[in-house]
Amino acid sequence: MKKNELNKNVILNEDAVKNIHCDEITAVINSNDSPKAMMNKLDDYHGSDIAEVISTFSVLNRRKFYRVCSLEMLAEIFEYLDEKQAGEYLREMDIHKASELISELDTDTAVNILSETDKDRRSLIIDAVAPDVRSELKLIASFDEEEIGSRMTTNCIIIDEDMTVKQAMNALVSQARKNDNISTLFVVDENKVFSGAIDLKDLITADSEVELESITATSFPYVYANEQTADCIEKLKDYSEYIIPVLDDSNRLLGVITAQNIIEASDDEMGEDYAKLGGLSAEEDLNEPVLQSVKKRLPWLLVLLGLGMVVSTVVGAFEKVVAQLTLIVAFQSLILDMAGNVGTQSLAVTIRVLTDGGLTAKQKLHLVSKEMRVGLLNGTLIGMLSLIAVGLYIFFFKGKGLVYSFAMSGCIGISLILAIIVSSAVGTLTPLFFKKIKIDPAVASGPMITTLNDLVAVVAYYGTSWIFLLNVLKLG
Repeated sequence: MKKNELNKNVILNEDAVKNIHCDEITAVINSNDSPKAMMNKLDDYHGSDIAEVISTFSVLNRRKFYRVCSLEMLAEIFEYLDEKQAGEYLREMDIHKASELISELDTDTAVNILSETDKDRRSLIIDAVAPDVRSELKLIASFDEEEIGSRMTTNCIIIDEDMTVKQAMNALVSQARKNDNISTLFVVDENKVFSGAIDLKDLITADSEVELESITATSFPYVYANEQTADCIEKLKDYSEYIIPVLDDSNRLLGVITAQNIIEASDDEMGEDYAKLGGLSAEEDLNEPVLQSVKKRLPWLLVLLGLGMVVSTVVGAFEKVVAQLTLIVAFQSLILDMAGNVGTQSLAVTIRVLTDGGLTAKQKLHLVSKEMRVGLLNGTLIGMLSLIAVGLYIFFFKGKGLVYSFAMSGCIGISLILAIIVSSAVGTLTPLFFKKIKIDPAVASGPMITTLNDLVAVVAYYGTSWIFLLNVLKLG
């Protein structure tokens, strides 16, 4: 069986399984079984499977589902839901049920879901939760969404540094009832200042009367709650830790960031960067209102409109060239497209390199030099191919003389070499410049680079044509 056929069958099988799960879960909710019997049947399904299905329920069936489901299962399901969708479902619950669910969820997830509900209902839910949960929710909600503190959770094990191993084990057992991130324990002093971390295995294998100091890793990585998420991702990518502590400015332990949080943050950053490369000011949602989408796209379109006007003005300056050599207009798109493509390639390479961070001035110079050398080689090869191909095309299909045909194709070849070299430099230097002035390099979006390269290509093409074809060879 061919590989693509195998992949197709796998996809079909996955869809078939999802449809079966959907039918089975729906049948359970529609049955007349007792709540306990329903719960026992639902226990056979993964939370993500149920999360996909409940969107197909009627509001009446969903409310029945909320009453039947245990808080633990409901919390697991809500972890797999889109935040907007979860916020909608939260509005369908009574305040008591909603507050119980919020208390059961990881704090960061709870804050994100609450942000999707209206202000009055959000206040009622927060007032209904326990005081300790309320303070945690308010703490995380106090951070800007771009700060890593907005993504942290308080779901972790915290022990005092003056404990013995035996006392730490007792503290672990006590806290594990409410926290499931137990693979790493975090050590603090009497002022809650972070001292280090202990691997669960080290704690279990240590002698019961040993002081914690002897098994505490004091060089454990950490981040500050007010650091930018993108900077933290860059800092933490070289570590293999599953869970990272988050500190305040006084080095007190506030919470933790899990590997899942970091992956989600990376996905969000990639989505934002991809949106910016497309000339958008932010990511768009499928359900986003039209006017909101227009608001995000319009600023960059206005900037590009201004740059496009500059390109048109430059073309207008070469009216005499176009009037005397009308055939050159037919090959304008060839020059512009190649310049734009090369510039976008260099932009993609540069942004990818910049994500590694820590580039020295020498490395940046090497990157620019390399891209220009690549541009020179590519430009020379493409220019030579164009010289031959375009020359033959003009000679055979346009009925022009041999000298005229290859003079024009030579001009196109030279223009391509110049445009590709400069476009490579522009595609590399632009994101480096944005990085230098502390602006996200992805703001140097694809459309902006393409427009700048259009300007370069137009000047190279028509300037070369004016110099060589009209002034040197007198072909006009």
